Amino acid sequence: MKIGIDARFFGSSGKGLGRYTQKLIENLEKIDAVNKYFIFLKKENFEEYAPKNKNFKKILADYPWYSFSEQLYFPWLLRKYKLDLMHFPHFNVPLLYGRNFLVTIHDLILIHFPTTKNSTLHPFFYRIKFLAYRLVIGYAIKHSKNIITVSNFTKKDILANYKKVMPEKIIVTYEACENYCFFSVNRQEEILQKYGIIKPYLLYIGNAYPHKNLERLAMAFSLLEKRGNSVLVLVGKEDYFYVRLKKMIEQKKIKNIIFTGYVPDEELELIERHAVAYVFPSLYEGFGLPPLEVMAKGVPVICSDHACMREILEKSAYFFDGKNEKSIAEAIKRIISNKELRKKMIARGYEQIQKYSWEKMAQETLKIYEK
Repeated sequence: MKIGIDARFFGSSGKGLGRYTQKLIENLEKIDAVNKYFIFLKKENFEEYAPKNKNFKKILADYPWYSFSEQLYFPWLLRKYKLDLMHFPHFNVPLLYGRNFLVTIHDLILIHFPTTKNSTLHPFFYRIKFLAYRLVIGYAIKHSKNIITVSNFTKKDILANYKKVMPEKIIVTYEACENYCFFSVNRQEEILQKYGIIKPYLLYIGNAYPHKNLERLAMAFSLLEKRGNSVLVLVGKEDYFYVRLKKMIEQKKIKNIIFTGYVPDEELELIERHAVAYVFPSLYEGFGLPPLEVMAKGVPVICSDHACMREILEKSAYFFDGKNEKSIAEAIKRIISNKELRKKMIARGYEQIQKYSWEKMAQETLKIYEK
């Protein structure tokens, strides 16, 4: 077969979608020596991918995500290669592409959090953009040969919101994590000092979108009277949402919260490994990869009691009610003060990450292609 993969999200610039796309392609290269693959990349990540299998060819498709050029010109490029199957690892499928395709839908965050609070756009333009998203998602779900999801939670969510979809059309392939080791032991104190981090500290890594629930996390942290000298470290590239969060924290006069901004992987790993615990207060996720990644570093996880996170983490995390500041504060208090609990959660974390494998995900995806 001639199989295309939309890899415009490939690599670290594409965040979670980028990690999924990268690991899918890298592991398909290891296990498939029969089919021919055409990997479509943007200019910014074109050099980041170097094929290691002679059946994999990379092609420049420099069309911005969610753009008119993606909808108008990308399908013409795809048709040029006469693909038997095209895989879109995200819902942004060109409406004019009429050949066989399958789509990965990681979550329906857009459906559940459709407010202007999630965007920097004027409400009128946000409404137009939202309607366009709904149109594209609906098209992808209706016309794809199969829908891949990364959790049973997302599968159920799709079935609940799109009544005409047959359950057998949706196939779950779990994501995974890897335990990278970048850092030099000699640089531990240097890196922590660079970002103004003081031990002991709680950690959150990711963006500050409203559904990530960081405002409640900050308020919960302020409720802790007996937190000792611990601080809360928030790692994420500064953008409109982080600036807004900073203003809220300043207005509420909440102390001992550190914003690091963007941190490169080799330094981030060191910051992860020395945290007392990782806090994940998100109100909605399709899979929730960050908690698994820190579990691989030997860090206990405190997490919102969300159905998806219950599915992925099972008994390896200490759960709280993400909509209740007191519940979040109580969970933080317990994890800070109880060494034995932290040891138990660390051991469970190491066990939990063994259940997930990128190679297994690629094998299951290849079976879908062949079907």
